[in-house]
Amino acid sequence: MATLKLFFSLLMVTVHLTSSMAANRHMLMGNQMIDSNWYDAHATFYGDMSGGDTMQGACGYGDLFKQGYGLQTTALSTALFNNGLTCGACFEIKCFNDPQWCYPKAGSIIVTATNFCPPNYSKSEGNWCNPPLKHFDLSKPMFTKLAYYKAGIIPVKYRRVLCYKKGGVQFQIKGNPYWTLVLLYNVGGAGDVKDVKIKGSSTGSWLQMSRNWGVNWQTGANLVGQSLSFQVTTSDGKMIKFDNVVPANWQFNQVFDGKTNF
Repeated sequence: MATLKLFFSLLMVTVHLTSSMAANRHMLMGNQMIDSNWYDAHATFYGDMSGGDTMQGACGYGDLFKQGYGLQTTALSTALFNNGLTCGACFEIKCFNDPQWCYPKAGSIIVTATNFCPPNYSKSEGNWCNPPLKHFDLSKPMFTKLAYYKAGIIPVKYRRVLCYKKGGVQFQIKGNPYWTLVLLYNVGGAGDVKDVKIKGSSTGSWLQMSRNWGVNWQTGANLVGQSLSFQVTTSDGKMIKFDNVVPANWQFNQVFDGKTNF
């Protein structure tokens, strides 16, 4: 009987500790849970070691070196890209269960989603980015941290992680006097933005922006000559207000530092 009581006591302690660890993990991920469990996928690479082919891309970023992402990037298959909603999210990836190609003790890499790996329905096999497959098309330098490049494709485990970025969220103002397009980059925390509001110093109220594509958000309001503020919300529900981060004398294509980050 004493042995049985000890067993149940140890079981309750284990359950409590496991629940506490999960709760702490979820709190770190923001107001809404980001699923940080490990899942199965595959990975390939595109471009060469210079990473030139990874610039620009379907998320709407520009020069990834200037914008702070460098070569720590990936394109996502349809199942992960989610019509661009996942742009900016960060993933931890490790080569799994392929001793022929995985580097021994390679560990894992962390990359930011900056591009889309489109499906290919023109051939019967090798269509790794077709739905419903979960696939990462890495920059070559990232792929070769996990496996020999001659592998071509490797099985991997992946999970969502928080993004850690240096400096504040960056706002690049594009468009014209009748249409303002704002590119947001260097977003930390969850990384993927789900809502943006903008306010000019003369508008008096917050204006809802809509997603144009990827990380570009738009409004039809004429905001020229006004200082600009933003409310940015990431996918985990966390919102930061950036007051007057853009001065009234701003010009199109300029970039402004939000000073703070998620």
